[in-house]
Amino acid sequence: MFIGHFGVALAAKKIAPRTSLGTLVMAAQFVDLIWPLFLLLGVERVVIAPGATVVTPLDFLSYPLSHSLLADLGWAFLFAGIYKVVKRDSRGAVCLWFVLISHWLLDALTHQPDLPLYPGSSTYIGLGLWNSLSGTIFVEGAIFLVGLRVYTRATHSRDRVGAIAFRSFIAFLLLIYFVNLFGPPPPSEKAVAIASLSLWLLVVWAYWLDRHRLPGPPPPRHVLTTLGSISDQDRVM
Repeated sequence: MFIGHFGVALAAKKIAPRTSLGTLVMAAQFVDLIWPLFLLLGVERVVIAPGATVVTPLDFLSYPLSHSLLADLGWAFLFAGIYKVVKRDSRGAVCLWFVLISHWLLDALTHQPDLPLYPGSSTYIGLGLWNSLSGTIFVEGAIFLVGLRVYTRATHSRDRVGAIAFRSFIAFLLLIYFVNLFGPPPPSEKAVAIASLSLWLLVVWAYWLDRHRLPGPPPPRHVLTTLGSISDQDRVM
């Protein structure tokens, strides 16, 4: 699951309009943002095994600190709690908790049975949607499109940058998605970890574009025309 997580973050903007899209993306991808750090430290393990599933050549051998249900519950409480203290936004904090937990739920839909319930658990969860390429694209694409539609109805660009930055962001997500689906396997496990760290750049991008967008639908065209006329009069005066 990749663009599906972003779909959840986009849709959550309607529920938590005060929360930056960057923070929502960080919550939706949080466990994948910390996962490469654990890989590089040798705490968690993944191997490249082409054919492990139809969609991804990665075989996740061990990731209890980033992807077990109990660990993710803890990360969600920590993430939402810090946000609540810093921003004093209870609505946003609750939304972020659900967004972060949604990552485990969506992974449980797509992964093979490799998601532990808790560190040391002998029970693993995974419904295996990744064994169907068409099923994965359909389900994940639907989640992403719904989130995209909700976000575009819940916000509007305040300037040209807001429109261009958002469209390029969406285009780049889709590019990464299809490259991962149809491109060659990564050369090494270390390359997987380093490439995964680049997800942080998407968080920064989401923060930037969100600063150029406003909550709510765009004002009617006649209102914009009136505001423009008033602005022209002010310049004359």
